[in-house]
Amino acid sequence: MMASPLVNLILLKVADAWHRRTLLAKIIGFASIGVLNVAVDVTIFAIAFQFLRLPLIPSNVISWLFAITSSYAMNTKFTFGKETGGVLSARRYLHFAASGIVGAIIATGVLVLLAPFAGIPIAKLTSVIAAFVLNFSMSHFIVFRGRKIDSAHALLAAANSERLKK
Repeated sequence: MMASPLVNLILLKVADAWHRRTLLAKIIGFASIGVLNVAVDVTIFAIAFQFLRLPLIPSNVISWLFAITSSYAMNTKFTFGKETGGVLSARRYLHFAASGIVGAIIATGVLVLLAPFAGIPIAKLTSVIAAFVLNFSMSHFIVFRGRKIDSAHALLAAANSERLKK
């Protein structure tokens, strides 16, 4: 069954936006990776807490570490691949993890401040939105900001790209 011309046009626009890494494409990529990492977080938490019988806080810290690490790797390779050349770095990882901690603190603050006035569901939704805006902004403008990749990283990225084409 053939796709309609409208669907084809939309798919071409999405592909073009992704190729150019427009802000909207980055937001969608960042959000999609965030959804995947909720699944990573919950799965690792369940394994640590239910199967390994670890206490609540260590289970949560371990699951957060897995989720932030996978989020960093995917965002480096995909969402901000143009800025990073797809090259992972300890410095960017630490900045990304720090931004995640700041986001969690802001989300908690928004939740606590709004809950008495707006109710828990609205406060939670608002806190998630606030954390997303903060985390994306920090990733876009600080952690993965467009900077020139040093020549060694550029050569490595080019070599990996050529290897994948073969």
